[in-house]
Amino acid sequence: MHHHGYLWTGPKDRFDNEALRRPPHSDPPPTGSRPELILRYREVAAEFPTSDLPPLETAYWLVKPRSLVRGTWDEAKEAAAWLGERLSEYTPRFASERDRDTTRLARLVNAAAEQLHSGADVSYGFYLERPSYLSLAVVTCSPNHSKPELACPMR
Repeated sequence: MHHHGYLWTGPKDRFDNEALRRPPHSDPPPTGSRPELILRYREVAAEFPTSDLPPLETAYWLVKPRSLVRGTWDEAKEAAAWLGERLSEYTPRFASERDRDTTRLARLVNAAAEQLHSGADVSYGFYLERPSYLSLAVVTCSPNHSKPELACPMR
C-alpha cells in the first residue's frame, strides 16, 4: 500500500462544475436520445479522465493523468506531513478565520495520518480569497479500499 497526493487550486465557479467532476455513467445514452444529451455524455467521457478538476469521489483521482500526482509515499505519516506542509503554505490565503486556526489544522493532519494508515483516502477543501478554492487529497493505492478496480497511476 502507498499513497498519492493531489492539489488543485482555482476559481470556485470552475470547481462547482460538478458534471466534469464525476465519471461518466458506465452506459452511454441509448440510441435515439436527444442530441444534447449524447453530446454532453461525450464531453464528460472525454474530459473527466484528463481534467485537473478534483473528482467528487476522492478515489477517482487515480484515473487522472499521472502528471497530477504531487507526491507518493509508502508511509501514512509522510503523506500526512505533506498535507500539513500544504496547509501551512496556504493558511494565509484561507478566506475563513476559523480555517486559519493552527490547532484545528494540526488536528486535521493527525486525523489524516490515522485515516491513511487504515487505508482510507483523505480529502480537504478550503475557500481561499477571491473566491478561489483549494482541494487537497491523498489517495491510498494498491488497492484503493473504496474503488479497488482503479489502477495505480504510477504503474
